[in-house]
Formats: sequence, C-alpha cells, structure tokens
Amino acid sequence: MLPRTPQNVKPTINRLLAQLCPEAQDRIFPHLRQVYMQLGDVIYEAGEDLDYVYFPVDNIISLLYVMSDGGSAEIAVVGFEGVVGIAVFMGGESTPSRAVTQSAGWAYRLPARDLKEEFEEHSGMRMIMLRYTQALITQMSQTAVCNRHHTIEQQLCRWLLLSLDRLPTNQLTMTQELIANMLGVRREGVTEAAGRLQKKGIIEYSRGHITVLDREKLEALSCECYGQVKRETDRLQSFPEPLGEPL
Repeated sequence: MLPRTPQNVKPTINRLLAQLCPEAQDRIFPHLRQVYMQLGDVIYEAGEDLDYVYFPVDNIISLLYVMSDGGSAEIAVVGFEGVVGIAVFMGGESTPSRAVTQSAGWAYRLPARDLKEEFEEHSGMRMIMLRYTQALITQMSQTAVCNRHHTIEQQLCRWLLLSLDRLPTNQLTMTQELIANMLGVRREGVTEAAGRLQKKGIIEYSRGHITVLDREKLEALSCECYGQVKRETDRLQSFPEPLGEPL
C-alpha cells in the first residue's frame, strides 16, 4: 500500500501541534518539514546531539535503551500524541536512548533551535511540552514495572494497545523478532503469546501483519499498566482550548 500523499497529512493531526493557538502555529508551522519514515529507520542514536525534533502524524517511533553488548529494550512509544526529542527543551541536548521507526508513515520535522526558542519565549508551548513530558515519563516508568512484574502475554497486550492508540488503523506491520527486541524478551516467548491471542480470536497474525480483531478482550488480558498510561496521557493532553501566548 502506498503512503498517503503529504497534502493529506496535516500538522494538526499531531495532538501537540493542534493544541497551539493560531499565533503559535503561525510561528512554528513555516519551519516544519514533512518526512516519510520507513520501518526500521533510525531517527537518532544514543548520545547524539539532536538537531531536530519530530512530530509523528501517522507513524510510530520507539525509544530504545541500548546496552553496551548491543542488546536493547523499548522504554516508550511515540505517535501522533507526542514528539520525539524532548532532550532539546529539557536542556540535555542529547539522550541515552535510540529512536527507531516502529511503524512507517509521515512525521513533521522541526529544527531544534526553533522549538527551543518557542519553548523559552512562550508559555503555551512550554506548558504543552512539559505536560507531554510528564505523560512520557509515566509511560517509561510503567514500562519498567511491567517488564519486571508481568507476563510476556500481558506485556504484548500492553504493547499492542499502546501502539494502536498511536495509529489511525487497527493493523500493525511488525515481525515477532522485532517485537521481541522491543520487549527485551526471547522471540519464542512472543511467538507463544501471540499464538494464544490468535487462538482466542483476539488478533490475527500473518507474515508480519497484526490485525486486532477484539480490542475489548485485548484490554481485559492486559495488565493495569496500559490503563494507567492511557489515563495519564489523556488527562495531561485534555486542554479546553488551544494554548499559545504568555500572560
């Protein structure tokens, strides 16, 4: 399937960009550039200075912590609800995580200096970014708890639900090997867990394509970690009106 044309991929599909007031959008949008990200594209490596931040529209980017032996595990997923590159406005300039495209699609790229300028000079952008960062920290914390205390099947359910919340469809293109790398578990464990979900009629898996058939049952089988992340994300991104100019 061919990707949607850039004309149909508006910046305001991204929740953070949509929350900006018209004046803030007028300052930021001229600096945005559309970029198409293929599955597996590395957005940045651990330790690199970040020259750009990325606002996903219909793709998902995974943040991975990479060990010295090359092993990795996913610490968060970012889709149209967020931005990749929070170190830019948090003052770190670089991050110990790697960012990789988990689901192909479009995003908007913004030079880091433009985001920093807006963040420092206008309270609207500052509020939006800090509240999003709090939601992202919640997701990272809950992921750590989930990986330590819950079964592979529960982790897989959580991961599928978080991914679905960040895509416009109920389909994912993802191999079991890549899922195992994301969760930091053995591929055999993912194969068994996915097989059980398929037998229950919850998902359909074929040649790297996962279709969720029964989301309600998927949520019932997931641990409380998914619900906690979703509630906090929704709470922190529920603004009554666009934010923009300082008081």
